[in-house]
Amino acid sequence: MEKALKKLLIISPYFPPVNAADMQRVRMSLPYFADLGWHAEVVTVDPNYSDLAQDDLLLKSVPALITVHRVKAFSKTLTSKAGLGSIALRSLWFYKQKVNRILKNEKFDLIYFSTTQFPICILGAYWKKRFGIPYVIDMQDPWHSDYYMTKPKNQQPPKYWFAYRLNKYLEPIAIKNADGLTSVSAGYINQLKSRYPVIKDLPAAVITFGAFAPDLQVAWHNRQRFPSLLADEFFNIVYIGRGGRDLHQAISPVFETFKSLLERNFEKFSKVRFHFIGTSYAPAGQGTATILPLAQQFGIEDYIIEITNRIGYYHALLTLQQASALFIPGSDDPQYTASKIFPYLLTGKPILAIFNRASSAIIIMEEHGVQNVYNYDEVSPAHLLLFFNQLVNNAFDTVKYRADAVKKYSAMEMTRAQCRLFNKVVEAGH
Repeated sequence: MEKALKKLLIISPYFPPVNAADMQRVRMSLPYFADLGWHAEVVTVDPNYSDLAQDDLLLKSVPALITVHRVKAFSKTLTSKAGLGSIALRSLWFYKQKVNRILKNEKFDLIYFSTTQFPICILGAYWKKRFGIPYVIDMQDPWHSDYYMTKPKNQQPPKYWFAYRLNKYLEPIAIKNADGLTSVSAGYINQLKSRYPVIKDLPAAVITFGAFAPDLQVAWHNRQRFPSLLADEFFNIVYIGRGGRDLHQAISPVFETFKSLLERNFEKFSKVRFHFIGTSYAPAGQGTATILPLAQQFGIEDYIIEITNRIGYYHALLTLQQASALFIPGSDDPQYTASKIFPYLLTGKPILAIFNRASSAIIIMEEHGVQNVYNYDEVSPAHLLLFFNQLVNNAFDTVKYRADAVKKYSAMEMTRAQCRLFNKVVEAGH
């Protein structure tokens, strides 16, 4: 007789077809939960209430048997005037009502919050008290953070004053009552356990986003749907992801070395183009460039293309596959871990990566066998000269990453790690 699956209710305000980075863990895990002993259902916000880009191709990887519950949200045009524009705050009341109905009618073993829309997590404490169901929070980013406190106002996120105080109030409600934590960074977990001693023995696991190879095939097979952002006559170095001044420390040595190469051999190196794509979270057409001003300081702005608008997930994966080489600059925040590295690795393209010494991304990339990965205290002009020369001379070796690392960081293995923690939490409650 087959053992009954445990039931998992996943709270993810963003979900396909919405193209949001923080729903990727859920999307990539759904195909594997059942084989690992869990029946998963998702509660998300109806995409009509989101102002993020949508990509119908994201739905292709969602198993047909997965139940997806959708909730409403207050209109952003009404709530943003009061500083409540985030989808978490707009949907909070609707989430409470919807999940109350679900939990009255069905028994779930665990609730899993996997999102960076953290205010929604306070409902975990409410549902735990009302229905006796444990919950786990996935810390993909810091929630309440002092990182921007010492930054000039023009470097702080919009409405930072309000968000900082709201997060300071809400975080302890959700975290102190949680039954487990997952995180992309050990630093995030350590910080929370230090801040709230009551959770020092809480089950926790550091789990990066997994590498989901089927996505690259979907992108390539649908390439005719996407306009090309790269010109064939250039050596195109591509980075896709958010921008920001916190990346400048990683980018500056690259720009400085490139400028010196232009001065030495203009004919050869003037064929190089850097593409920084999707650098702003602002609505299309409203983003502020944060990389191009740095290029202007070095006088190389003619070779730098910054597109602040976000592009679709599969458009991004296709563009990575069309690049000559890929560049991943890391934040100066030591806790920052770039979950985006796995699509880069799956492309098999040459990679230049520069991170804070403390970033876990360095270890992961070294495990795969990436050659040009450095921390920005040690990256030297010699390292960068070698990279650029290999690029313009088409001299990169065929990229083949270590099979054991590829398997270790696959989406299936990352889902297995999540389920190990879920089992631990549920068993602790019995």
